[in-house]
Amino acid sequence: MRLIRALLLGLAVLALAAGASAQSVSLQGMLGNRALLVVDGGQPHGVAPGDSWQGVKVLSTSGDSALVDIKGKQHTLRIGDSQVSIGGTGSAPRGSKIVLSAGSGGHFLTAGTINGRAVQFMVDTGASLIGMGVSEAERFGVDYKNGQPVRMQTANGLVPGWRVKLASVRVGDVEIYDVDAVVGTQSMGPYVLLGNSFLSRFQMRRDNEQMVLERRF
Repeated sequence: MRLIRALLLGLAVLALAAGASAQSVSLQGMLGNRALLVVDGGQPHGVAPGDSWQGVKVLSTSGDSALVDIKGKQHTLRIGDSQVSIGGTGSAPRGSKIVLSAGSGGHFLTAGTINGRAVQFMVDTGASLIGMGVSEAERFGVDYKNGQPVRMQTANGLVPGWRVKLASVRVGDVEIYDVDAVVGTQSMGPYVLLGNSFLSRFQMRRDNEQMVLERRF
């Protein structure tokens, strides 16, 4: 218990309605690559990628987030997230609001998924498209070599790249489909840049250290 308590870095809760009942899933910390999950208020349980616990399957873990499958739907749980609710009947509306908090250096960082696979995003309002390197594209299953060849301006000059279409991009409970992105031959660092091909789908406002994105319909 002491080890578990020491690793309680925050709380991310995902509430799922299933008929008349609800299932709650909390990400309370990480033990190596294991996600510390609390299901329906029980004791924390370390679950490795590929394993399941009380109906929750951990698909992958990255940093302070875990991509899980609950009743056939994929969700990203993050340490420190506020609670979100998703209906379990199959007729639930997609999310419409994202709230991000500025991290060190004033950057807005967030976990999410691309094509259902976990990713760490950095918001870049100066980027026209979502940007990533070749290694990230391969991990997300993006067939970038069949994309449109482009030349990208970087700090080291022009480098070759490919313009592609991502099947889905998800942040929190908001998922956007058919999003333009660019894949460069040079690594873009530990983050995928969340550019305006995603951000332009939202009304954006800045409240002190928070960025609020509300989906355009």
